[in-house]
Amino acid sequence: MALENVLIEKRGRVAIVTINRPDKLNALNIATRSDILAAFIAGADINEFAGMTAIKQRAVMKGRRAFDAVEDFPKPVIAMINGFALGGGCELALACDIRIASTKAKLGQPEIKLGIIPGGGGTQRLTRLIGEGKAMELILTGDMISAEEAKQLGLVNHVFAPEEIEAKTMELANRIAELSPVALAMAKASVKNAARMNLREGLDSEVDLFALCFSSEDKEEGVRAFMEKRKPEFKGR
Repeated sequence: MALENVLIEKRGRVAIVTINRPDKLNALNIATRSDILAAFIAGADINEFAGMTAIKQRAVMKGRRAFDAVEDFPKPVIAMINGFALGGGCELALACDIRIASTKAKLGQPEIKLGIIPGGGGTQRLTRLIGEGKAMELILTGDMISAEEAKQLGLVNHVFAPEEIEAKTMELANRIAELSPVALAMAKASVKNAARMNLREGLDSEVDLFALCFSSEDKEEGVRAFMEKRKPEFKGR
């Protein structure tokens, strides 16, 4: 797949999607957003804000957004954060399922300092992830926080040294990739529903997704492998 601003590499069952705009610190512009399947970036390209009308900006944001494509992607998506994750970059990381940062990473939603607010889900996903009080403070101040602070808030799952982050992320990704693609998709959907539904709706949906797993070959293979005391060979069917 030839993309202008995104590099894609396959390592076994794991795909690595890298934003490739080093001259702009991997900032998110319209062209890059159109390239993204799942990735992490430093923030919106502020140069594109100049002269942008409200109507045109709304039309751009209302289209299929990279943030939503990541969140709705049926496979687990891990954000590997090894630098600045500001504005749109933080929002894209929030749309991922798991976030891993290096000790040199910095995260934040600085839009308020430009006279605007987060527009890629920051006010919604950040609040659901770390709670209203902490999200409100970060969004109202526009403050940038360290990876360790982000971990304490629950914004990132793990923090590693820069030289370790890729190996540690791949280790986790490969552990997940060994599991049933069917069950992973159902589990991801069910966890996401916790922020989208009330408790009763979520519990009902969980039962439906649980039952759907019973129609898969992976479920049969998983049960057989458990009974035969062997490692299962999931096919995603």
